[in-house]
Amino acid sequence: MKDVKAQIQDKLKELTVSALKKAVDDGVINLTKIPEFNIEVPQAEAHGDFAANVAMTAAREAKMPPRKIAEIIKERMEISGTGIERIEVAGSGFINFYLSPTWAHGVIPVILSEGDAYGRQDIGKGKKVQVEFVSANPTGPMHMGNARGAALGDALASVLEMAGYDVTREFYINDAGNQIENFGLSLEARYLELLGLEGRIPEGGYHGEDIKDHMRELIEKEGDRFLHVDPAERRAYFIEYALKKNIDRMKRDLENFGVHFDVWFSERSLHDEGKVQEVIRLLTERGYTYEKDGALWFKATEFGVPKDEVLVRQNGIPTYFASDIAYHKDKFDRGFEWVIDIWGADHHGHVARMKGALAALGYDPEKLTIIIMQLVRLYRNGEIARMSKRTGRAVTLADLVEEVGKDAARFFFNLRGADTHLDFDLDLAVKQSEENPVYYVQYAHARISSIFRQAAEQGVAVPEVRDRSPEDLEKLLSKLTDETEIQLIKKLADFPGEIRVAASTLSPYRIANYTLELAAAFHSFYNVCRVLTDDPDLTAARLMLVKAVQQVLRNAFRILGISAPDRM
Repeated sequence: MKDVKAQIQDKLKELTVSALKKAVDDGVINLTKIPEFNIEVPQAEAHGDFAANVAMTAAREAKMPPRKIAEIIKERMEISGTGIERIEVAGSGFINFYLSPTWAHGVIPVILSEGDAYGRQDIGKGKKVQVEFVSANPTGPMHMGNARGAALGDALASVLEMAGYDVTREFYINDAGNQIENFGLSLEARYLELLGLEGRIPEGGYHGEDIKDHMRELIEKEGDRFLHVDPAERRAYFIEYALKKNIDRMKRDLENFGVHFDVWFSERSLHDEGKVQEVIRLLTERGYTYEKDGALWFKATEFGVPKDEVLVRQNGIPTYFASDIAYHKDKFDRGFEWVIDIWGADHHGHVARMKGALAALGYDPEKLTIIIMQLVRLYRNGEIARMSKRTGRAVTLADLVEEVGKDAARFFFNLRGADTHLDFDLDLAVKQSEENPVYYVQYAHARISSIFRQAAEQGVAVPEVRDRSPEDLEKLLSKLTDETEIQLIKKLADFPGEIRVAASTLSPYRIANYTLELAAAFHSFYNVCRVLTDDPDLTAARLMLVKAVQQVLRNAFRILGISAPDRM
């Protein structure tokens, strides 16, 4: 897809390289090769539209002050017909380019032509990527960590898709191991209690009200018939019954949150299909295990991990770590070229040992990226909120969506990087004012829709790009000369670059922050410039501009998983 800003940066780079080569040929700068350098947008507008740092990167080999190098390059710049109005040398040697105010006008027809595809990149080149996120324990409802992981993971997957990767979203169901055994014992204890008998929840068991709810529903349907069933069979039935309900609820809650998984992968299947035992066998064959105290250990210390890890307990049952290794091996065996996991902060110590296990199995650990996500604190009325207003229980994903809505929750979770703690203000999230960031960006979209309704009432249509020649479009858009118009167009031109950076740094929060900047630029424009004017050409140009803004907002909202309202 076309990236107007990147194309201009490439042209400026070519111009700079050409001038530097002339200086070398003239013998005034001594270089054996052209150094790497960047064309960037200066932080201060007074420093131009773009700036080159080539003089600084060439200084060492050239043995000249950067500012002198910059002056020599500037003298040899051929700017006639390039759209460059002037060049200045600033600071320690930056070459600042000042372009015609209309340099970004060409981005508007590109946006209107490409539509939903505007911003798409091909840096991924179809590489198969798996993003595993949420992966909540199915023994209870999803909590705030799961909610943040869902918003982050889904937005990250969408960013990677926009960047040209072939992405699969996957949920890992932790339906095996000790927690499932304790789940069964907890269900059994509540079942017995509800029937007036003695029941004891085991150490490490589950005390949530949902355990009682499940057993209460089961008794309503089945009565006390499980009192006469073998305890092991009884617990197995309870587990299947409650797990299905919990997983169905997870799927429903995630769908209500706008998150859809391509694959729901069962941990139990790894045991049933012998994949856990196969991994243990392979690690043993490769010499990376040993027996100690009746357990089988993985030599994690050979991979820089502080201590070795147990793979099989004394009782012969594999650990969660063993099944997790099997799971990651299975991911690569399924053909994924890059695997990304989003884990909670309590899993930080697990990263190095997982990468070490993959290396021990002969896989490239660099193809596994693990994002550690920090905790969320909810605030209501200025105080930490732990309970749901409706249920009085711990706040779940479903409670959060019910209280503030899907859009606010997803946007707030994506305002910060995964590695930062997040304070979530529940009161702010529902406020109908510009203080609320999601309201602020969605209001920009709704305001544009209102403009189009007014235009339709006046019989004014937005010009179609396909109906105009390039020359006609250039002439029409040359009407956009107000400073707020130019700043707004420049912000539109930034979007493809934001996709590139967000994908390459795995930072979907950049897209949320970009929408705030774009909305701010639009609101500034709106407060200064009337869109529907007495000048038909100016009106047409401004309608095209605001239509481009609306399109880019929609593209960004789609990544973030929030709606684009036409009225607010």
